[in-house]
Amino acid sequence: MASVGYSLLLVLTAFIWGSGFVAQIEGNAFGPFAFSCIRCFIAAGFLAFVFKILDVLGKSPRRPRNRNEMILHWKAGFFCGLALCTAMNLQQLGMYLGTSAGKSGFLTACYIVLVPVVSLFLGKGVSIKTWICVAITIVGLYLLCIKDNFSFELSDGVSLLCALAFSIHILVIDKFVNRIDPIRVSSIQFLTIGVLTAPLMIVFDLKFPAMDFSTVITAFANPRAVAGLLFAALCSSGIAYTLQIVAQDKVKPTIASLTMSLESVFAVFAGWAVLGEQLSARELIGCAIMMVAIVTAQIKR
Repeated sequence: MASVGYSLLLVLTAFIWGSGFVAQIEGNAFGPFAFSCIRCFIAAGFLAFVFKILDVLGKSPRRPRNRNEMILHWKAGFFCGLALCTAMNLQQLGMYLGTSAGKSGFLTACYIVLVPVVSLFLGKGVSIKTWICVAITIVGLYLLCIKDNFSFELSDGVSLLCALAFSIHILVIDKFVNRIDPIRVSSIQFLTIGVLTAPLMIVFDLKFPAMDFSTVITAFANPRAVAGLLFAALCSSGIAYTLQIVAQDKVKPTIASLTMSLESVFAVFAGWAVLGEQLSARELIGCAIMMVAIVTAQIKR
C-alpha cells in the first residue's frame, strides 16, 4: 500500500508539470533561457530555505552528517542537474528548430520507452506486463499529441535526444535516491541547472556583448509573466521535481516514468480549463488509453 501512496505523489508531480505548461507559455516573455535560468535559481533558493527550516526543526533524517555524505549529496545533485539541464535545453532547441509543441510532447514522453531499455543495459529486468503497458501508453500519447501526419525531421531527432536525457535523469535519481536527502539534492540540482543555463541566457537572450536587458525588464513588469515564472519556479521545479525524487525512493524507474507521462494528459486539460482550448474525441480517447495502461502497470498481479 505504501508504494501506491508514492505512485500518487508521481501523479501529483505530473499534474503540477501539466498545469505548468500554461505557466511556461506566459513565462516565455522573459526569453527561453532567461526563463529557465531565473526559474532554477529561485527554485534552488526556495528549496535551500526549506531544508534549512527542516534542519532547525530536526525533520531531516537523511541530513548529511560528515564530509563524505556531503560530497555524495553534491555529486547526486550535480549529475541530476546535468541530466535535467541537458533535457530541458534540448527540448527548447528542438522546438526552436521547428518541432511543434504537440510532437515535442510526444517525442519527449518517449522516455517511457527509453527508461526500460536503458535499465536492461544496466542489468535490471523489466516485466512483460510493463512492456505491454509502455506500448499501450505510446499509442495513447500518439493520439493525444500528434494532430497531423507524422514525419521525422532533424529537429525531431533533437527532441528524441531530450527524451534520452530525461530517461537518464530518472535513472540517476534511482541510483542515489535511497542515500540522500531529496530536498537538499533537488536544491543542488536546480543550482546546477541555473549555473549551466546562465551562459545560454547571456548569449542568446541578452545578446552578448550587447547585454540587452529590455526583454527581461519588460517581462518583470508583466504580472502574468511573473506569475508564470513563480509557478514554474516554486511549483513545477521546487515542489514537483522534489516529489519525483521522494517518490522514486519506493517506485521502480519504469513505473515512475509511465506515471509521470500523465503530464501530457494534465497539460491538455489545463489548456482546456485555463486557455479555453478544445478537446477532440481523439485526444479524449488518447487520455483514456493512457490512464488504463498506467493504472494496469500499478497492479501487482
